[in-house]
Amino acid sequence: MAGVDEAGRGPLAGPLAVAAVILDPDRPIAGLDDSKKLSEAKREALYPQIIERAVAYCIVLIERDEIDRVNIFQATMAGMTRAVAGLTPAAHEAMIDGNMLPKDLPCRGRAIVGGDALEPAISAASILAKVSRDRLMVALDAIHPGYGFANHKGYSTPAHLTALRQLGPCDQHRRSFAPVRLLLDQARLF
Repeated sequence: MAGVDEAGRGPLAGPLAVAAVILDPDRPIAGLDDSKKLSEAKREALYPQIIERAVAYCIVLIERDEIDRVNIFQATMAGMTRAVAGLTPAAHEAMIDGNMLPKDLPCRGRAIVGGDALEPAISAASILAKVSRDRLMVALDAIHPGYGFANHKGYSTPAHLTALRQLGPCDQHRRSFAPVRLLLDQARLF
């Protein structure tokens, strides 16, 4: 039984991260919860435990260009399918956080609203996705200085919006998201 969750649907920049995890019932991990409810330090402490104790895990990144090409919902569904398909051994069933299932899952699926706080395997997937994406955004901050990616992780904070207006979008900004699209449209007009 795999748990599946994502991190990064809402940000204006960076990839979407999707993780699938099959936990080992004989090796429980204390402290699993929805990644949004955990401190960064707690997520970082749980990450290696999940990697080490899981029967299987797979983390998939959906890059900005694919998100812009197919939209964030379709990118999320594709990422969930890829993450579940990447598990070895394969899952017999996938518990998906949310209310929608990808159409082409390689196994049976069950959507669970709030599953990241209810099912330990989904909590584990939530943590793997969030930590992986956050680490990548810190690395992207060094490549694209001035945007503050290490601080806001690409979300539309006032500081990020100010930097976006001052610097314009970089190659990590999602062109299909309204604040970025509006800036690009304005630049074309003038």
